[in-house]
Amino acid sequence: MTLALQSDQAVDALTAVDARLADYFADAHPLVARHGPLFLRLWDEVAASTVGGKRFRPALVVDTHRALGGEAEAEAIATGTAVELLHTSFLLHDDVIDGDTVRRGRPNLIGSLARDARQGGLGRSDALAWARSAAILAGDLVLHSAQAMVARLDLDGPRRHRLLDLFEESVFVTAAGELLDVAFSAGVSEPTAADVLAMTEWKTAHYSFEAPLAAGAILAGASDATIATLTRYGRRVGLAFQLRDDLLGMFGSESVTGKSTLSDLRGTKMTALAAFAHDSPFGAEFREAIAESDPSEALARARAVLVSCGGQVYVEELIEAQVRSAVDVIDAGGLPDELHEYLVDVADRATRRTS
Repeated sequence: MTLALQSDQAVDALTAVDARLADYFADAHPLVARHGPLFLRLWDEVAASTVGGKRFRPALVVDTHRALGGEAEAEAIATGTAVELLHTSFLLHDDVIDGDTVRRGRPNLIGSLARDARQGGLGRSDALAWARSAAILAGDLVLHSAQAMVARLDLDGPRRHRLLDLFEESVFVTAAGELLDVAFSAGVSEPTAADVLAMTEWKTAHYSFEAPLAAGAILAGASDATIATLTRYGRRVGLAFQLRDDLLGMFGSESVTGKSTLSDLRGTKMTALAAFAHDSPFGAEFREAIAESDPSEALARARAVLVSCGGQVYVEELIEAQVRSAVDVIDAGGLPDELHEYLVDVADRATRRTS
């Protein structure tokens, strides 16, 4: 899914983000290499994990900044790069929490390091334990670097401090959402439907949509009213985006999404889909389906139940409602025509995607 404005200038900006990412990993190579081959191997795997991403979060930063008449192009590209590093950090930690070893259709950092460890003679359990620990450390490193990149921007103090506050808020909100996700899946807390939607929003919407849009506006020197409009829009589209992700996690094609359709079942994820099924007259049947020992059979049965109980339609309707609300927000927000048109297109692409 590409969310950048369709222009040579937009393509150049995302190429510049890719180049900035490559420079970031290359520049740290000498420092990393001083600490031995294992640390260097980890660093190279982190760099590899950033290849092939959609880059829509940096696109939101850069395109919003441009559409608002901003003149801090280099800072927008650097901030977009920092947002991508923040995303990488969250993915690394998320894969540990979810027990995933594949991302974007290939072994993720955990999968690659565990494979190497097994080839070196470790048993499967020990190899996975080592790789997951390494992924936690990698996520911590990249998280720090994302914030440091923003702190070093050549900006006036108020704008730089506002961006740092925005990044810090993203970390807190995303961590809160992830904690609830784990709590619901483990049975530590019994969620209501509203709790599940709040978790869904916190886990993705803030750092994926609210923060990039607000960052672009801050860099452009936009008014507080404009930033508030973009934040409200981003919250709604971000929720719809994650709801679409949940649908793809259950009904999507693994060859298209690049992620296992069994991961949500394996971790008994409490998505809006699952919450609806649990609370429906089909709840017992759904619980039996996901407890099926054969993964493929569990997936097939769960899909059938979610269709029968109306869960799939329910989530599709939630997505449509969030998109309508998001468009209403920007219709009333007094945004420049170019930005308004762009955001309408973003909402459509983000919520009708297949990967």
